[in-house]
Amino acid sequence: MAYDGKIMRRAIARMEADKQRRAEEFARRRENLYRAEPRLQDIEQQLRSTMSKIIAGALQRGTDPLPAIRVIQDENLELQRQRAELLLSMGYPMDYLEEKAACDKCNDSGFCGDKVCTCLQKYYNAQQKKELSQLLDLGNQSFDTFSLEWYPTRVNERIGRSPREHMEHIFETCSNFARHFEKKGGSLLLTGATGTGKTFLSACIAREVTERGFSVVYDTAAAIFRVMENEYFHRGEEDNTDAVERFLRCDLLIMDDLGTELTTAFVQSALYRIVNTRLTAGKSTVISTNLSPDELYERYTAQIFSRIEGEYEILPCLGDDIRILKRQKNQ
Repeated sequence: MAYDGKIMRRAIARMEADKQRRAEEFARRRENLYRAEPRLQDIEQQLRSTMSKIIAGALQRGTDPLPAIRVIQDENLELQRQRAELLLSMGYPMDYLEEKAACDKCNDSGFCGDKVCTCLQKYYNAQQKKELSQLLDLGNQSFDTFSLEWYPTRVNERIGRSPREHMEHIFETCSNFARHFEKKGGSLLLTGATGTGKTFLSACIAREVTERGFSVVYDTAAAIFRVMENEYFHRGEEDNTDAVERFLRCDLLIMDDLGTELTTAFVQSALYRIVNTRLTAGKSTVISTNLSPDELYERYTAQIFSRIEGEYEILPCLGDDIRILKRQKNQ
C-alpha cells in the first residue's frame, strides 16, 4: 500500500494536534482537582520524588540498597492508596490522574514498528476524504445513492438492450472494482457523453477505495497535465516533483475529463508517462472522458491507445444528460 506524502503529513499534524489538545485537557483537569483537594498535589509531588530516591538508593556503595528501596516502595504504595481513596471520595475513578494514550497499540506514536497504526490510518483516511471533497461531492455520491431511474428503459438496437440494463452492468463493474480493489486492482476507462454518470461513478470508487485505506488521488486531466508541465519546465523545485510523484505512485489515480485539455505533444507524452508508469508498477487508474475510443486513438496516438485498450476495462456510459433531466424534474 502506498501513502500519499502530502496527505500523510496532514494526517500526522492532525494527530499531533489532537494529542496536544488531550494533554492540555488533562493538565486543566489535574489543576482543577488540585484546587479542589490540595492534598492530591502533595501526594503527586511525593510520588514523583520517590523514583529519584529509589535510584539514589540503588546507587549506594558499600551497603545493601535493597532494604532502603523496599521502604521507599512501601511509602510509594501507601501514597497511591491515599490518592485512590481521595479520588473515589470525590466521585472519580482511581486512575483519573493517570495520563493515558488514546491508542494502546502504538502509544499514540502512529506506528507499530515500521507499519502505520490503525489510529493514524483513520486520520489519513479522513484527510484524504477532505482532499477529495474539494473536487468531488463525497457526501452524496456513493454506490448506495447511485440511481438507475434516470436511464431509459427503451432497448437500444445498437447494443441489444436498454441503457438502464447497460448502466446496471457498468454500475456492478465499478462497484466490484472498488469493493475488491485490494485483491483485483486493474484499471477502468469510462467513456460517454456529458451527464451520463462518469464523474458520479468515479466519486463512488474514490470514496469506497479511500474507506478501505488506500491512497487515492483525483483531479482533472487538464490540472494533472499543468502540474506535470510545471515539473518539466521548473526542474529541481521540490513541490512540483512531489506533486507529480503523487500521480505516479498513489494506489489509485482518477483522471477526470480527459480530452478537455489542449492536446499538445507534451500532453501526449505526459499521458503516456502516467499510463505506462502506473501499468508497469501495477498501479490502478480510472480515466473518464467524453471522447469515444476512436477519438482517443486519433488524439493520443496509437501507442497510448494500445496500452489503454490492452490493459483497461473500457466502460461506455449511455443515456441522456442526467443534470438536465434533474433540472427539468425540479422545474
